[in-house]
Amino acid sequence: MSKMGATIIPAPHRCFNMRNPLAKALVLFISVSLFGTLLLQQSGDIDVRAAFFKTASTAKDAVSSQRPLGGNHPQSGWGGDSVHTPVELTGAYQPDHPNELGNITTNGNMHCDYDMDRLREWKKKYKLQDRFEYTRRYIQVSRQPIARKSLTKLDQDFLSDHVKVVDVNKHYQPEACPAPLVVPVSRSPYPSTANASDFMFGVSTTYKRFVDPKTNPTNEWKYWLTDNNGSSNGGKLLLMLMGASDSEMADVREQLTSVGIDVDVYRSSPSDEMAVRYLTLVPTLYNHPLRSQKKWLVTCDDDTFFPSLHALIAQFETYDHTKPKYIGTFSEDSNNVMRHGEQAFGGAGVFLSVPLAALVTDNFAQCKSPEKIKEANTGWGPQGDVLLRKCIYEHSPVRLTLLDSLWQLDMLGDPSGFYESGIQPLSLHHYRGGGWHSALPFHYTKVSHLCGEECMMQRFMTADDFVISNGFSVAYYPEGTDDLDFDQLEGTFRSAPDYKGWNLDFKWGPQRAGLAKTGRKLSWDLQEAEIIWEDDEQKAAEGGNKRDQSEEGQNGSAQQEKKKKRERRKVKEVRQIYVRKHDDWRWKLADGATLMSRFDGVVELVWLPDTKE
Repeated sequence: MSKMGATIIPAPHRCFNMRNPLAKALVLFISVSLFGTLLLQQSGDIDVRAAFFKTASTAKDAVSSQRPLGGNHPQSGWGGDSVHTPVELTGAYQPDHPNELGNITTNGNMHCDYDMDRLREWKKKYKLQDRFEYTRRYIQVSRQPIARKSLTKLDQDFLSDHVKVVDVNKHYQPEACPAPLVVPVSRSPYPSTANASDFMFGVSTTYKRFVDPKTNPTNEWKYWLTDNNGSSNGGKLLLMLMGASDSEMADVREQLTSVGIDVDVYRSSPSDEMAVRYLTLVPTLYNHPLRSQKKWLVTCDDDTFFPSLHALIAQFETYDHTKPKYIGTFSEDSNNVMRHGEQAFGGAGVFLSVPLAALVTDNFAQCKSPEKIKEANTGWGPQGDVLLRKCIYEHSPVRLTLLDSLWQLDMLGDPSGFYESGIQPLSLHHYRGGGWHSALPFHYTKVSHLCGEECMMQRFMTADDFVISNGFSVAYYPEGTDDLDFDQLEGTFRSAPDYKGWNLDFKWGPQRAGLAKTGRKLSWDLQEAEIIWEDDEQKAAEGGNKRDQSEEGQNGSAQQEKKKKRERRKVKEVRQIYVRKHDDWRWKLADGATLMSRFDGVVELVWLPDTKE
């Protein structure tokens, strides 16, 4: 077959893959047989016959004693290979692979001890078994002047020895660490250096949603509206709270400004239709005193997340902001486009140039009339996105400019097919569950502070068939990856409410078959990430916050000016915790019932910065 003009030779059947122990044994048996035949033909005084048959017998025994792949043998573990067979630690564990001991390192920045307090904390937090698999792996970033790749193949193995099972009720001796995985990434900018001063964002929500720990957006907004060091990145936020009291508005403003977000808080009327409250964001943005300093006025939802500010800024520098521009994206679900229309879907972000916002503001009264509200009802109540589209289309020749790297994410179920696709999204939406999918973009993007914005969601495939989707998952493919097309999304999700099998294809393309309940994939999903900043460790070593002490007594403006002149905070390491439950419905064999592993599992990835920067 051919792809893009190049002929591709079909991959050999997996049983002949040299990672398969059965294939290795067969090759050994055949090689020994051929070698022995030659010796028998050429031997003189040397009696090789007995030695030959003894060696051949050993090879034959090796063939007959191989365990099957896929974890369906009671002793095989989830890898089917000895290196993937869980081994319970009993004390001072050492790898039993002498040929790999040369890869062991004692790098001062790497520590492979067993912090039992942390393991017990994870056990309680994630409802793990008392005995669970635990793997810590260090990853060394190599920032290079290269383009971002969706999938980068590495020549190193992810595992250097057995999968280890720990008991939270025991204690273990520290181990030497294997050499870190070295991953090349593009020399992309860091989130903290973004300048979003061309943008002013408008969001409408409720005080109840804001204070609910499950829906509070402060951490997410802090990522894309500040330098992550207590100061604004230039982006301005206008937040409208439906029916909020004065004290509630003051509380929200205090929470947001305390982390560096430049925000003004308004009260919207609960008597207005939701669609009208949404449309009201446009004249509110346009009439703000800072409008003359902005190029783009943006409406979005409280669960809209912008993970790549530099890429977003660069994209909008290609548009002429002096012209009326209406920029956004459709829903990925063609059902929703047919139902609601061809407007920009607000969760992905709707970007208006200032001249177009002026047009909407001038026609605001007509655009929110009872007649127009009725027309905006598509069967699911009046829609703010429809109301805005009608206002623009009926009062100007402007039409939507599609930007496909914005994502509405109208999908249900397991979102891994999207987050493991290797793309670099400009926006994310619907990640808080409650009917839609659940995701943790605030944790996914923490590694961007160490390796740059482009490495988030970038994929790295190791020689032993692990794929790290950076920030989202670590997946293992026990039968290999030769027959899997990683240029296609894995079909793990579905649309709502009517999934016809094809209505997500027009934006995502046809998806390859999902691997749940096939025994071909085992995945650990990210649950939390932690940044260890170099200056935090320095302050701890000096016994206090020296920086804060030196600034005591300065006025606020002087402190802000001083902050702007500081260099980017440097990251010592980023720790990511990925968790897999043994009874996860996805990780079963093809019979749909047999578990691939009888243990829960935790993979801890510790990312180290490029030492040359």
